[in-house]
Order: sequence, then C-alpha cells, then structure tokens
Amino acid sequence: MAEIIKTATRDAYGKALLELGEKNDKLIVLDADLAAATKTGMFKKAFPDRFIDCGIAEANMIGVAAGLAASGYTVFASSFAMFAAGRAFEQIRNTLGYPGINVKIGATHAGISVGEDGASHQCCEDIGLMRTIPGMTILNPADDVEARLAVLAAAESAGPVYMRFGRLAVPRVFDENYKFEIGKGVYLNKGTDVTIIATGLLVERAIAAVELLKSRGISAALINMATIKPIDRDIILDAAKTTGCIVTAEEHNVIGGLGSAVAEVTAETCPVPVLRVGVEDTFGKSGPALELLEIFGLNAENIAAKAEKAIALKNAR
Repeated sequence: MAEIIKTATRDAYGKALLELGEKNDKLIVLDADLAAATKTGMFKKAFPDRFIDCGIAEANMIGVAAGLAASGYTVFASSFAMFAAGRAFEQIRNTLGYPGINVKIGATHAGISVGEDGASHQCCEDIGLMRTIPGMTILNPADDVEARLAVLAAAESAGPVYMRFGRLAVPRVFDENYKFEIGKGVYLNKGTDVTIIATGLLVERAIAAVELLKSRGISAALINMATIKPIDRDIILDAAKTTGCIVTAEEHNVIGGLGSAVAEVTAETCPVPVLRVGVEDTFGKSGPALELLEIFGLNAENIAAKAEKAIALKNAR
C-alpha cells in the first residue's frame, strides 16, 4: 500500500515563498506577528532583509503592502484568515481592490479545522467577504502540491489575490504531474448521476464520497475547484448539463462561498438542483480538528447523502 503523505497547505505556502525568494530579489514578505504559524518564518530566516514583521496590526500591514507593491515589489502579506480577511477588510477593499494593487494575501488557519482555537479564530466567512471585492482572485488549494502551484501562479498574476490555507495536515490529492491554472476547475472523476464540486480540505473527503456512492450504484462526477473567483463557469455548466444536479463541498459557511458561486452560475444559465455541504450558517467551537469536521458534517458520508438527495430532487422534477 502506498504511503499516505499528509501536509498542511500552510507548510506548502512557506516553502513556496522560499522558492520564489530565491528567484526574485524583488519579492518582499510581510507578516502580522505570526511568522511561525503562517510559515513565513522560512522566508524570514533565508531573506531577513526582505521580511517585515508589521506586528499585530493587520490593517496597517495591508497599507504597507500596497505601498511596496506600488513601488514595483512583489508583495505577499500574511496572517490568520480571521484577521487577514476580517480585521483588514476595509484596507483590502480600498487600498488593494479599488486601485487593483498587486498584493498577494496569504491567509492561513482558515475554517473549522483550526480546532482548539475556537470560534473566534475559525474563519468561515472569508471567501464570502473576498468574493464581494471587484477584481479579487480567490484561491483555495486542496493539498500541498496544489498550494505550491497556486502560490507560484499568484506571484505571476496581476492584481490582488487572496490565498486560503489550512492548519491541519491533509492527505495529498495530486502528484507532481498536476497542472494548475487560475480560473480553471478540474475533473477528478467523470460520472452521470450527480456532480460533486469541492474545494480545499473537502476535496479529499469528496473523493471518499464518490467511492461511497459507487458502492451504492451511483455514478458521481467530481470537480476540484481551487479557484473560487473567477469561478469556472464553463465546467459548472458542463456538470449541470451532464448530470443534472450538483452538490458543493467546502470548509466555509454555506452562505457566500463556493456553494453560492455555483448556485449563481446555474440559476442564471442552467437551473438544476444545487445542494451545499459546508458550515450551516453557525459559528464554530473549540475541539480537536478532526472531531469538529465530523460534528459539522464536513465528511464523506454527508457529501454522499446530499448527493443522493440531489438525485432525488432531479428525478422528481
């Protein structure tokens, strides 16, 4: 049996910054007094002259990042998702989004899987917040392989980018041959009865859900959607037309995230049943990460159950 490799996407973020720093002497990394946790400490150790600790002042950090980017530097600004997206929202909107400034935000410790830190730190609203900012690109990788590629792609892209990373070590989904492209979803499995569209940590659990459904005689397609904005409308519409019903899966509030984005696309162009697996518009709570994922229904069994319900809705039309 092949060894299961588990790595937190935040670790891949730190390693990717180190890789970029070796190639680009105009790369500057900012952090809000969390370098050990966000893994930007790797960059700090290698390139201390190009690392700035802005302290526990996330709003100010975004302003500093905007100024550096406007001066021609490639800038990554990092903190926990709750503070990067929540506390600094106004500065992101007005100093990055409005003028289209080329700053990349590395938001770690997103979602319920932050675990024992509890509801105050379990940010399940960040994708929804960032989706409302015109011109903002949102990346939510599923594993360490995709996280590295997402960071490299973000560095080459123009304009503000919000990248979402997790604290929990997760199984590797992709191999070294995987190709990542901003704005493109990827079929991981083709099926005829229902399509599951998953992002981030829930991709691995969606893969398990596909196997559960297969054992029940149900053919499920699976799409990995690492780019939440700009959303891949073409692949969503292909899924809607091919299987006639969709289930979304994300470690985020069901309001405002991937599920909302997919539902908007289908409602406008190809209406089909769309059911969502995510945090059901509630706050998190403190506890071991893996236990919390089960408590909040962010698991393969719940994804499979929603898929069966979506098929029933389709057949009842």
